[in-house]
Amino acid sequence: MCRFLAYSGVPVFLEDFIASPCHSLIHQSLHAEEAKTGTNGDGFGVGWYGERSEPGQYREVRPAWSDENLLSIARQVRSHLFFAHVRAATGTATTRANCHPFVHGRHLFMHNGQIGGYGAIRRKLENLIPDALYGVRAGTTDSEAIFLLAMAQMARGLAAGEALAAALSMALSLMDEAGTREPLRCAAALADGETIHAVRWSSDDRPPSLYVCQKADSVVIASEPVDAARECWQALPCNTLATVRGGTVSLTPFEIALRQAA
Repeated sequence: MCRFLAYSGVPVFLEDFIASPCHSLIHQSLHAEEAKTGTNGDGFGVGWYGERSEPGQYREVRPAWSDENLLSIARQVRSHLFFAHVRAATGTATTRANCHPFVHGRHLFMHNGQIGGYGAIRRKLENLIPDALYGVRAGTTDSEAIFLLAMAQMARGLAAGEALAAALSMALSLMDEAGTREPLRCAAALADGETIHAVRWSSDDRPPSLYVCQKADSVVIASEPVDAARECWQALPCNTLATVRGGTVSLTPFEIALRQAA
């Protein structure tokens, strides 16, 4: 399973969360504590919002702990909203196109989890991506497919949380048709430069870990706490959608959105 972090608040340097804390994301790339494997060395990526509406992006297939360019970028780039992700591949190639976060227009997306039996439904799932977005698909992961399916639903007018629910509902339907017994597990974050929508959900009772730390000037959502201030870090309840905007965090049951999408 991968590890990720999403930040929203007063502008800070990326290194303040990616590299500096005792359990920073780079540290988690070698020593994750709440994942199936402690090592997340199949590439990494960062995406951030600056002066333009479209986010900047840097992705690489090298492990996060060994990339000096990541440290340099994190030390120099300051942002009010950014994503960072370290990858542990689950059956797809270690390529730059498969590294998170993914970008389309002004949106950033990253994911930790897995569509059970993805190989059996991949072709049918990709067929659900509209032609206008299919050309955007550069990689082979289930994560990117979920992102593009959600983007298609947002283009139809659905809100971000509803669009994510619709995308996961499509995957669940195909899994049922294929007789897949493996679960669909999803911790994901989607941003547009102003708002972050984060989901912690699973079709079984074992969703990926996800925490929220809310302070007076910022909100951080992460797979694992990145520092020793454990009193700030609260586990996001299972089957929950968290929306972060203007320093405010609102939580809603994600199961409702999924039922409506089905």
